[in-house]
Amino acid sequence: MKLDEMPELLKPAEAATLLRTTTNTLQQDRYLRRGAPYIKIGRRILYARADLLAYLVANRSEPAA
Repeated sequence: MKLDEMPELLKPAEAATLLRTTTNTLQQDRYLRRGAPYIKIGRRILYARADLLAYLVANRSEPAA
């Protein structure tokens, strides 16, 4: 994979903004092993933008017709 093909990675604060939640909620979700997928490198937590968008689509609900 080339460098320009790498997914855009977001810090927890940036991911929280995208998901319209708080960093504390993201931390709690990671602790409870639920929520959006994340990447852990050492002590650092990152979120791939593509994973967050897929998570939003997967959790979309449509009203009954």
